[in-house]
Amino acid sequence: MKAIVVTDQAAGTAGMKLMQQPEPHAAINEVIVQVHASGFTSGELTWPSTWTDRLDRDRTPTIPGQELAGVVTALGYGTTGLSAGQRVFGLSDSYRGGTLAEYAAVEARNLAPLPGDVDFTVGAAVAMPGLTAWQGLFVHGRLGAGQSVLVHGAAGAVGSMVVQLAREAGAYVIGTGRAADRQKALDFGAQEFVDLENDVLEDVGGVNLVFDVIGGDIAKRSTDLVQAGGTLVTIAGPIEARPTDGLAIDFVLVSDRRQLGEIVQRVRDGRLRTNIGNIATIEDAVAVLNSTKRTSGKTIIRVRP
Repeated sequence: MKAIVVTDQAAGTAGMKLMQQPEPHAAINEVIVQVHASGFTSGELTWPSTWTDRLDRDRTPTIPGQELAGVVTALGYGTTGLSAGQRVFGLSDSYRGGTLAEYAAVEARNLAPLPGDVDFTVGAAVAMPGLTAWQGLFVHGRLGAGQSVLVHGAAGAVGSMVVQLAREAGAYVIGTGRAADRQKALDFGAQEFVDLENDVLEDVGGVNLVFDVIGGDIAKRSTDLVQAGGTLVTIAGPIEARPTDGLAIDFVLVSDRRQLGEIVQRVRDGRLRTNIGNIATIEDAVAVLNSTKRTSGKTIIRVRP
């Protein structure tokens, strides 16, 4: 099968190659998915789990990619909840990866049914950003109606999901980003926008929840904006500073079939829009993923036409 392969961590995306690889086999509680579309997060190539297994043994050559949508072609022993021929979407385990390929082996529990009226590219684009937004807002941030949310990177793949889900939940949403991202963030539903290059972040005042995807100095400054009893959630790594009278939570998403179902239902009825910046074939994937051109939104690799 065709697959994108990496062997050199230091090379980053420049070390990607399109190669022929053996097709995977389904282990217990796994399924084989014929991949139609895959997402890729550039940070994957910095994660230890991309290069080693859980016992810290080298597992290169590695097929990266965690996000996928496709069709189940085979079931491993004991697998329940899915069937051959079923359209699915979701995430592979970070120690497994493998979705930038024509076939991938994935634990069945990490996948959810993809309705026939949702395109494969949409399924691949919504899985990771959608789950990240959902868990940051509702699981860790405990967001409620009438609260205020500051969303860093509001025009990005994750941030745009956060904006939409927070607005639907009845929150007041303030987005941040570059000046060029203002209109896009407002179009996704932000009620205010802070240009991090030219505006004063601290002028926002107090908020109930900060959702951070940037880290560093922006995250540190944001701790002072969290009201008493509020929360700062981040996916950008450990937080150097913490709110005086609130929580700071650095989280890593986990796949959840029920949450994936909630997310895709919102896509179907128009309450949630994906933020796809570019779609490329697997033959063009290496060049596209190495492009220096800034793309606002998620890059999706269309493995099958």
